[in-house]
Amino acid sequence: MRILVVNVNTTASMTDAIAAQARAVAAEGTEIVGLTPRFGAESVEGNFESYLAAVGVMDAVVNYPEPFDAVVQAGYGEHGREGLQELLDVPVVDITEAAAMTAMLLGHAYSVVTTLDRAVPMIADRLKLAGLDARCASVRASGLPVLALEEDPAAAVVAVVDQAERVVREDGAEVICLGCGGMAGLDRRIAERCGVPVVDGVSAAVKLAESLVALGLSTSKVRTFAAPRPKAVTGWPLSGAAAGLLSTLRA
Repeated sequence: MRILVVNVNTTASMTDAIAAQARAVAAEGTEIVGLTPRFGAESVEGNFESYLAAVGVMDAVVNYPEPFDAVVQAGYGEHGREGLQELLDVPVVDITEAAAMTAMLLGHAYSVVTTLDRAVPMIADRLKLAGLDARCASVRASGLPVLALEEDPAAAVVAVVDQAERVVREDGAEVICLGCGGMAGLDRRIAERCGVPVVDGVSAAVKLAESLVALGLSTSKVRTFAAPRPKAVTGWPLSGAAAGLLSTLRA
């Protein structure tokens, strides 16, 4: 089984860290391929960058030259999962939804601890769109920008733990979701400090993707996520190997 784990930003070192976490939890025989978009922002921390990342992620996936069995979109609260589901016949799992779904199996209410405050509304909107908001106690920001997670992991743990303790004490959360792909690998250290289950979205998404493949299940194509209708698309940015996959679209 081969799973593509796609970073939403263009920082290759973060892709490497996300892929390493994915490999740490993947079953024997599962190959994890980390992909970095060829265009986009070095970190995604707002709507403009998120919409740009959505196209960059689709471009990276459809131009991957080898067969694959599933895709993990490794951006928390980011746009684009629906587009991938239209383009692909294999399962597509978003880490935002995977983390929340997993958290709801572990406690009555969960909270998300993310990076900057400006990401909070985006994450809240994605959870509501996915129908996962009813048991979300809160979404809180640690105040750290995405790239700081790599630059100073120790400070990141302190900042996330501070908010994690508050959501348990003040918001009634029983499970914590790490609200950024760049937080991959911090779950155990934070769980030790907070005393509640901590869900890393990358890990949860990989295991869900493996399960869907093993069950022989993928996205329904009869309505919402049917393949794009044939039509002229001006300035289509997805090139190269995408030509065959997107043969119904004319640039």
